[in-house]
Amino acid sequence: MRIFYMGNNWVGWQILKWLIEEREDIVGIAVHPNPKSKYRHEMLNLVDLEPSCIFDSSNINRVETISSIRALQPSIGITVFFGYIISKDLLSLFPKGCINIHPSFLPYNRGAYPNVWSIVDGTLAGATLHYVDCGLDSGDIIAQKKVPVEPIDTGESLYHKLESMCVELFKEIWPMIRKGNAPRIPQMDRDGNSHRIRDVEMIDRIELDQSYKARQLIDIIRARSFPPYPGAYFMEGNRKVFMRLQLIFEEDLEKEKGKYHDKDR
Repeated sequence: MRIFYMGNNWVGWQILKWLIEEREDIVGIAVHPNPKSKYRHEMLNLVDLEPSCIFDSSNINRVETISSIRALQPSIGITVFFGYIISKDLLSLFPKGCINIHPSFLPYNRGAYPNVWSIVDGTLAGATLHYVDCGLDSGDIIAQKKVPVEPIDTGESLYHKLESMCVELFKEIWPMIRKGNAPRIPQMDRDGNSHRIRDVEMIDRIELDQSYKARQLIDIIRARSFPPYPGAYFMEGNRKVFMRLQLIFEEDLEKEKGKYHDKDR
């Protein structure tokens, strides 16, 4: 399998690292430009490729870029936390198709911030490995696993759980893909939904004179608790006051109190 890899973020780095450890043939790579890139240098340090085999993800659908990728004769494309829609012309280069790992239980929460919307909307959370088509996380499903959302989860803690599940699922299913035995399960759109990056703006501002159910308000604040990023806020005069929520189970609180008590002695 001649792999053309398109990745970003910690998950992109970890899966690339694992593929190289498995001695897979990475013939080219596309990484995000700054400031959108995360773990760019770590990924580039893993691959032994000529500069002509390394691409700027923001130019991935240009005619000249597609021509250069075609010259690498890739058999499969892999996208991991990749922030760009792939064109039909680019997809046509991969005879084995292009696969993507997405941190949601598709068809729920296609697009941005699935960790946020699983908490706010109460939708299923998980990781999904699927084929890429020209839509937004809408291709046929290969495999998926659920991730439980606990009442103490924040946007940050759920995000890290989803990251870990993405890596685990990819490693588990890749041998099946490599052998050409991966299933294709069409997505059912009846209960699906999708979100853009800007959609969180609709929930971030908490109106102090508006009525909220307690669960709704707690879910918004905890879903948007992800330091150091801004999240839910209210206005005090002309100033924004941001909120972060910490949650802890009773039994863990008792353990924590015991630790503080030992320090005080």
